[in-house]
Amino acid sequence: MRTVLRGAGRLGYLLGLPAVLLALWWVLTASSTDFYFPPLRTILSAFGETWFSSRIVDDVLPSVARLAAGYLGAVALGVTVGVLLGSSRRIRLLAEPVLEFFRAVPPPVLTPVLMLFVGIGDTMKITVIVIGSMWPVLLNTAEGVRAIDEVLADTARSYGLTGAARLRRLVLPAASPQIVTGMRQALSISIILMVISEMFASSSGLGYTIVQFQRGFEIPEMWSGILLLGLLGFLLSLLFGRFEARALRWYRGWRQAQKGKS
Repeated sequence: MRTVLRGAGRLGYLLGLPAVLLALWWVLTASSTDFYFPPLRTILSAFGETWFSSRIVDDVLPSVARLAAGYLGAVALGVTVGVLLGSSRRIRLLAEPVLEFFRAVPPPVLTPVLMLFVGIGDTMKITVIVIGSMWPVLLNTAEGVRAIDEVLADTARSYGLTGAARLRRLVLPAASPQIVTGMRQALSISIILMVISEMFASSSGLGYTIVQFQRGFEIPEMWSGILLLGLLGFLLSLLFGRFEARALRWYRGWRQAQKGKS
């Protein structure tokens, strides 16, 4: 019973502020006659009519698929390059100027260039997400690998851990808190780039649909798409929180033990 109450309390705490903001939105716009800022009840009505239909399959699922592919690609590439840079000072010094150059280029700017090389299909959209989202993962991974405790590194060396075994048993676990931090930052960037990439020469997706609503002056439908994006980001944040709790359970236990000792 105590567990149930604790879970209900956490859920209430989590949903409290969004509920208050929605209530304020409802009250403040209840009598609105502004064409571009309709009442929330009108937006919610349009939400049901717009998204509980074939658009789920035609627009929402393709967007989620591109987001998943781009995000996973960004994590894989970021961790791989980050481990290389964090493990070798020579590689880091050699690659740093090139990486800083590409890091400074905003990913949306690359969209027209990528369209020339890979077309306007899903490959372009996924590539934009990968290029823009990998940087938090890469930089956090490199810092995590560089910050591995020397005592742990010497212990692994004395036990003959090298190559893949060292990577699996020492490097990745020790750097995992910072890797997960980079993954959380990359998730929000991936959602933004998913929408931006779908606004260029696309025929499906949330970004494309929201722009079409705006061009057709379907304002309640446009707002409903923005609301759906917010709900999608909120849901993905909750799911990532569950993943983070499982992945870093050992780390949080270790931190609690350290606090207990002090």
